Amino acid sequence: MPKFEQIIYDAAEPGIVRVVLNRAEARNAQDTRMLYELNDALDLAAQDDDVKVIVIAANGPHFSAGHDLREKDPVGTQQSFKTVTTWGGFEREGAEGQFAREQEIYLGFCERWRNIPKPTMVEVQGKVIAGGVMLVWPFDIVVASEDATFQDNTVAMGICGAEFFNHPYELGVRKAKEMLFTSDEVTAQDAYRLGAVNHVVPREQLTEFTMELARKITQKNLFSLKLTKMAVNSAEDNAGRASTNQTAFALHHLLHTHFKLTSGMGVDPEFMRNFGKKTS
Repeated sequence: MPKFEQIIYDAAEPGIVRVVLNRAEARNAQDTRMLYELNDALDLAAQDDDVKVIVIAANGPHFSAGHDLREKDPVGTQQSFKTVTTWGGFEREGAEGQFAREQEIYLGFCERWRNIPKPTMVEVQGKVIAGGVMLVWPFDIVVASEDATFQDNTVAMGICGAEFFNHPYELGVRKAKEMLFTSDEVTAQDAYRLGAVNHVVPREQLTEFTMELARKITQKNLFSLKLTKMAVNSAEDNAGRASTNQTAFALHHLLHTHFKLTSGMGVDPEFMRNFGKKTS
């Protein structure tokens, strides 16, 4: 068993593993270490034939505040982990290095997690912001507490959506546009109404409700579960989901490049000035 610093790997019950984000003091903001540890934990659970269901959860009041914009030396940290894609070039200048890094730890990880050949569940509480939705949308079943909210404020940063661009497939085209254009939060109830969330429950019941649903799934044959997931995922992919994500990812990086050319920063400098005021 690898030693994790920012997540907890819990073989909670027969057939069920819980992978818990454990950086509550930072509102589970995702730095490079957290993402690689999460990926390693999910690989571990996926390769364990005794595990039928993987549950992703988070300690603290909020599920995830998104990418950690204050991380120091992210590329240096990345070098201490085994990469999962073959892109390379993480230290190259210009757009090349940033494109490679985000292809690896954002889009690349999300696609891997979406295609884990086992049922995955995620229990969500509090705020889920920008990169936080990328720790929700790749997984199969979403259980949210009544206080959960979902927000992608990347357009406020000058960028056209998070790197894993599943917005239209989660919320529908109309709500996806509103969410992105305004940077407003989507409530758990609205997400449920639109099909992005399976269940909304009181916060104090979140874990037990999720675990009871997981127990029901563990009663099924694992091979049948794997192939059923493959069949349902193919419905989205045949409707163009993968192509949509690749196009949005390219446009995302066009905007990164635009702001680097015009201001030397990867996002709208006005956003970063306000971010500094809010978090200092």
